[in-house]
Amino acid sequence: MFMKRIFVTVFLFTVLATPARASFEQAEAAYDRNDYAAALGEWRPLAEQGFASAQYNLGLMYATGQGVPQDAAKAVNWYGKAARQGDSSAQDSKLS
Repeated sequence: MFMKRIFVTVFLFTVLATPARASFEQAEAAYDRNDYAAALGEWRPLAEQGFASAQYNLGLMYATGQGVPQDAAKAVNWYGKAARQGDSSAQDSKLS
């Protein structure tokens, strides 16, 4: 019974994480080509679901004003969410 629970947990994590990873990578590609609206559209839902790397990247967008109005308070908020999850980039972030 214990092994079955582990298998189900790992399976569900893998199935649920794969679309998030693909969406995150699409956002990275959009960001790299300066398509900030597309990046924001992909990262925001992931960030709201608790994906730390997406939270960090939203913080970066708000800190620099890329695709969104520059907003230090929102940047700090997103950096803080990512940092509390152990995202080292967010823990070291400084506002521009």
